[in-house]
Amino acid sequence: MFGTSGVRGPVGETVTANLALDVGRALATDGAATVVIGRDARDSGRMLSRALAAGVTECGGDVLDVGVEPTPTVARSVVREDADAGVVVTASHNPAPDNGIKLWSASGQAFDDDRNDRIAHLVDEGEFELAAHDTIGTVRRVDDARARHERALRDSVAIPDDLSVVVDLGNGVGRVTADALHAAGCDVETLNAQRDGRFPGRPSEPTAENCETACAVVAATDADLGLVHDGDADRLMAIDERGRFVPGDALLALFARREAGAGDRVAVPVDTSLLVADALTAVDASVTYTPVGDAYVAAATAEPDVAFGGEPSGAWIWPEQTRCPDGPLAACTLAAMVAERGSLATLVDDLPAYPIRRDSVRTEAKRAVVDRVAKIATAEFDDVSTLDGIRVETAAGWFLVRASGTEPLVRLTAEARDETDAEALFETARDLVDRAGQTI
Repeated sequence: MFGTSGVRGPVGETVTANLALDVGRALATDGAATVVIGRDARDSGRMLSRALAAGVTECGGDVLDVGVEPTPTVARSVVREDADAGVVVTASHNPAPDNGIKLWSASGQAFDDDRNDRIAHLVDEGEFELAAHDTIGTVRRVDDARARHERALRDSVAIPDDLSVVVDLGNGVGRVTADALHAAGCDVETLNAQRDGRFPGRPSEPTAENCETACAVVAATDADLGLVHDGDADRLMAIDERGRFVPGDALLALFARREAGAGDRVAVPVDTSLLVADALTAVDASVTYTPVGDAYVAAATAEPDVAFGGEPSGAWIWPEQTRCPDGPLAACTLAAMVAERGSLATLVDDLPAYPIRRDSVRTEAKRAVVDRVAKIATAEFDDVSTLDGIRVETAAGWFLVRASGTEPLVRLTAEARDETDAEALFETARDLVDRAGQTI
């Protein structure tokens, strides 16, 4: 039932009030006496959050309702309120017809697979412990969650007071970023700042294509940088002062190099560019790979020598602050980095650019194909990881074959330090998939 980002899908089909009610019941039955609930700006979130609250209270748990707030604001509230669990009703960067349910532990980290499986089992079997009439739980409103998040940002980051910043909120709930930057003295211009779960200004996912207007605004003004959130503000992407969208791997390399020192590790998913590992080698640090998904990256940051975690898609985790991807914290940190080190364009241009090839093969037998590729690759290559799909390291670069988590596709990625090697590695990956498919 739960993927790496909780339950997501079309409202009225995958995601329903009945499902939300049962998840709430399951949380309380599983022992969560106090549950924080928040949601993004989608209209369906009102219905779903009320159903969740009804389920929790029906099984004797108490609810703390933070309302419409960013995912990291809700996750921080779980820790601050000493709650046992948290729920964010959000489909994050998915399109408007979708919604979702993501669960958070008492530490402010996403539920791990084991705990998600326990909740899914209770929902599937209907094994709920309903409370007697005199032990039904209560609902209390929490009104200061965003203000506390903003103060935490200003306490943890030396936000500059002399930058000009464009913040594209994408009609989402990430206003705390603009508020924190403005309070510090920055000149802030917002785009798509009206909260609207239909996302009329642009699609919610902060990709280069979806951020073309923001790029044009930054390029046409004297802005020092642009900051872009998705619908629930757990993601942050950036635009340099020339109006160029900053690739996620480059942003990850900049954050990683800033946060890691000698002997430290940075947690990244298996599809991350060589760029990040090379940037860390320069400061005597290293990467540690995880499966794709911010929940896996967050779990790795619990290890003592992991200083930072991130995904090129825009999820950034500072474990000493929170183990939830915190887009506003990333925004303020990047602003501080630009103030400390100068032009964002220069920082990005100083990084090497490596050729990378990506494609997909459509197949209804994606798991079987990937399993077969694993057997062939293990026999033919020396350095093979099966952490998430099959990642093969060579002297020239690497390639990755993994099954899509949402579509009938096998995804291929190859990267090297020169174009010829990248092309050769990509063709090797494609050949493995072709050979595997012929034996199924």
